[in-house]
Formats: sequence, structure tokens, C-alpha cells
Amino acid sequence: MTRPLAGMFRSLSNSNYRIWAGGAIVSNIGTWMQRIAQDWLVLTQLSHNNATSVGIVMALQFGPHILLLPWTGFVADHYDKRKLMMATQAGLGTLALGLGILTVTGLVQIWHVWVFAFLLGCVSAFDAPARQTFVSDLVGEADLSNAVALNSTSFNAARMVGPAVAGMLIAAVGTGWVFMINAASFGAVLCSLCLLRLSELQRSTRAVRTRGSFVEGFRYVGRRPDLIAILAMLFVFATFGLNFPIFISTMSVSVFHAGAGEYGLLTSTMAIGTIAGALLAAGRDRPRIELLFTGAAIFGLGCTLAAFAPNLWLFGGSLVIIGVSALTFTNSTNSLVQLSTAPAMRGRVMAIRLAIAQGGTPIGAPIVGWVADHYGPRWAIAIGAAAGFIAAMVGTLYLQRYRGLRLQMSGWRPRILLDDENLSATGQPHYG
Repeated sequence: MTRPLAGMFRSLSNSNYRIWAGGAIVSNIGTWMQRIAQDWLVLTQLSHNNATSVGIVMALQFGPHILLLPWTGFVADHYDKRKLMMATQAGLGTLALGLGILTVTGLVQIWHVWVFAFLLGCVSAFDAPARQTFVSDLVGEADLSNAVALNSTSFNAARMVGPAVAGMLIAAVGTGWVFMINAASFGAVLCSLCLLRLSELQRSTRAVRTRGSFVEGFRYVGRRPDLIAILAMLFVFATFGLNFPIFISTMSVSVFHAGAGEYGLLTSTMAIGTIAGALLAAGRDRPRIELLFTGAAIFGLGCTLAAFAPNLWLFGGSLVIIGVSALTFTNSTNSLVQLSTAPAMRGRVMAIRLAIAQGGTPIGAPIVGWVADHYGPRWAIAIGAAAGFIAAMVGTLYLQRYRGLRLQMSGWRPRILLDDENLSATGQPHYG
């Protein structure tokens, strides 16, 4: 392995991380298979190509991240993350099995999907902050950014494989068996959690239980202009931009008149871009907030190209651009928030980040679905493009105010310059 590649995959030298990553990739493939099957079930079997129905399911699935915010971050900061994840992963597998049984037996109705989506969201709301902050227990602070990027690589490699497999399985045996396979995949991550070498875990200091611990997370963020800017950009970007199930499914069915196989293939195509973005992130020593501006702007451009794509193949090409930029943006927010937050506050701040990233879906997904139903899928994607450009504008305002952003011409090429003298030794800004 050459030196650059060794640096890119350095977290894999840690035995605990290798065990965790092996279980995670299997479970992630199953999760992506279920996402495709669930959207296809709602769009084509339980409704008449109704994008609003898909938006409602997304809202119910991601809404609990906001509803349960007072407890999810607290639990991640105060309880054993490994034991917590064993409980949540078992719960997620049980829910997938229940929905699979209803679908295979032909009893499933739209309200069943709504209930399971909401319950899935409740369990995921507790799972996600623990799972994302557990990475620092596996590899420590030095390799945290690299491990976060490799996690994204795994998740998006699964995004490339899972949807394509799901599309073929839906056509061959139906959506119900896809849910059943996903239920079995959770066994892999449960086994990996049992096989970890507990003596080698680098456990972070748990927060002290005090009254007002939840509010303290918001106070901590309120004292940090950099975190406020990151979370504001993420809210706009995630709420109106990260609605890919609606964008891709409605374009596939309503515009290009494609089947389940093509829908799965398009979702896998976007994963090519997200894997490329994740590998680029893994090669960076430390993320910088400037990447958020770049990622958001390119995302807006990619969505613009997708909205005007005249055929399925050019639409798929634009999804690669969207995938690279979306991963660059979301992965950078994850790493920046974790690396710049005190370990004892990390669970609560990450819960706030996740509530914004996924809890904005109940606002954005129904709106985007309604636009797709009444004005067409291309206008729905245009909303995503606008979200990217607005997020880039928020980043520009922050960089101008706190980092002295200015543009300088070097010959015919423009250069973006920033003031770095107010950065601390960790690479994060301080504000006096």
C-alpha cells in the first residue's frame, strides 16, 4: 500500500475499527435496500405515483430526530454507547422484519408504512448520535476525521450496491423480501459490537448529570459563531436539498417512465459520486469550513443540471456531481462539529446536528413532494438547487465576517483568500 493510500485508510490499522467497519458495511447495504423498497412500495403499490405520500413517509421517519432531541443527545453523552447501539440495532432489525412480514403476506397498507416509518425514526434518533460519536471511542481524536470519512465511504459504497440489488430483487421477488433481508443484515453489526476488544476502546469522559444538561448544549452552540454558521447552512441544505428519494423516484417514474431496476441503478449512480467525495475526505488531514461553501455551490450547480437533463443517462451523470458535493458538505459538517466540540458536549451537539440534518425533512419533504405532484419533478429539483446556492451564501457571509474572505486575481484566475491568524492550534477559529 503506497503512502498516500496508507494515510487515506489509516483507521483500518485499528483492529476494533476493522471489526466495526466489517459489520457496518453489511448493515448499510441492507438499509439502502430497504430505503429503495419502501419508497417504491409507497410510490407504485400503495399510491398512484404520489410523491406527496413519499414525502409524508420521509417526514414521519426523520421527524423524531427533532421530537426526541431533549433525550437523544443526553443518552449518548451519559450512557455506554456500545450497549445503547446493541439495543437500537436490534430494534431496527425487528421493525424491518415486521414490515417485511406484512408486505410478504399482502396485508400491508399505507398506514402500516407510516407507523413503521415513525417507529424506525424513533429508534434511529437514539442510534445515530451514539453511532457517530462512538467512532472516537474506536480510533481516538488523532484519526477521528479519517474514520468519519471512511464511515461515509462505507455508507456510500452500500448506497451503490444496495439500491441496485434492491431494484433486481423487487422485480424478481417483490418488496417484502427486501425488508426481510435487511432485518437479517442487522445481525452483522450486532456481531461486530460483541467482538470488539473492550480493553482497547478509547472511551471519552462521560458528561456529569446536572439539571439543564440539554439546554447547555444549545448554550454551547450559541457561543460559537462557527457552529451557528455550520448548522444554519446544514438546515437549508438538508431540509430542501437532501430529498433524493423524491427527486430520483419521481424523475424515474413520471419523466423517464422507468421501472424499479432503473430507479435502483440511478440511486447507485449517485453513490459513485458520494464514494469519490468520501475518499477525498479521507485523504484530508483536517476538514475546513471553506469546504462547506464549495460543496454547497457545486451541489446547486449539479441540481440545476439534473433539473434540465433531457434523458435518463444525462440525469444519471448529474447525480454523480450531486453525490460528490453532497458528501463533501455533509461529511465536512460531521467532522467539523465533532473535532471542534469538547468531548463531554459532543453527544448533545451531535444530536442537535442530526436533528437539523434529518429533522428538517418533515418540513422540506412534503413541500418538495407537493411541488413534484403539482408542477413536476424538475421544479422539485430546482428547489434543491436553490437550497445549495442559499447555503453557499450563508457560508460566504460567515467567511466575510469572521475570516476576512476576499477575492484576488492571479493573472486570469480568481483566488479566494482568508485570514488564518485567528485560528487556534487545532485549526478552529476562536472569537475572543
